[in-house]
Amino acid sequence: MRSPAKKVGTRLRAVILGSGNIGTDLMMKILRSEMMECVALVGRNLSSPGLTKAASLGITISTDGIGFIEKNPDCCDIVFDATSAISHLEHAPILERLGKFVIDLTPAKVGPFVVPAVDAAGPLSGNCNMVTCGGQASVPIAYALGQAHDDIEYIEVVSSIASRSAGQATRRNLDEYIHTTESAVKLYSGARFAKAILNLNPAVPCINMQTTIFAKIAKPNMEKFAECLQTVVRQVQQYVPGYEILVGPKIDNDRVVTMLRVIGRGDYLPAYAGNLDIINCAAIAAAERFARQTLQISPSFRVVQ
Repeated sequence: MRSPAKKVGTRLRAVILGSGNIGTDLMMKILRSEMMECVALVGRNLSSPGLTKAASLGITISTDGIGFIEKNPDCCDIVFDATSAISHLEHAPILERLGKFVIDLTPAKVGPFVVPAVDAAGPLSGNCNMVTCGGQASVPIAYALGQAHDDIEYIEVVSSIASRSAGQATRRNLDEYIHTTESAVKLYSGARFAKAILNLNPAVPCINMQTTIFAKIAKPNMEKFAECLQTVVRQVQQYVPGYEILVGPKIDNDRVVTMLRVIGRGDYLPAYAGNLDIINCAAIAAAERFARQTLQISPSFRVVQ
């Protein structure tokens, strides 16, 4: 039985598991939220940059991992898991037993996928999986393709990110990244097959995140797809301002091609780390949607129905 959420003024209390790049950037984003307060950042290394940053901001820090929440079960209403897929498999049953609402930023696929721009605006509960950075970038395009076509044979997603924006957890979870991204692309588009590729680019200066979506469709309806694409891009930009289409949609070698770029807000890491920005912005959008339904606040934007 889920315990009722407790307010901090008009805000819900959030704990972040994982003090790496994603967790620390997420903490900085929560500081701007009018609906949440970050009550703790939990990591493993007391001298890590993330925990050092949190301590300087007066936020509670811990190296106890999931044990911090087990020892303090009433400390929060929302848990963001920014660790790794393997770690989340351990965390998920504990957090379920404690009745916590969970935003999973790992590619563990324990709970249902959530992509704020394209999911119906129904209530959120339990364990919400934010897919992957490439999934948050590509799923809205895959969704638009699915809205415009009844029969999609194949979709391929190729994301390129700066090596410096790929932390240890990202590198350890490459297999899970691929499988989870492919599953989400198929689910939201209806495509029979999907393939995901992630390139880590060591170039200096660092590149911005770019994602290219290729689709094999027997009879592409480019006019309808362009209309659906325009709508969904506007929806994404409401929580990821740096999300923009660079190329397309166009037909090239009998494939429908669309390329996008994500420029981050630079909250913790530089703006080139759009891959971190998009999944964290999506996580904040999902958490604030939960906060609105819990605190009964009118929504600030509507998702695609």
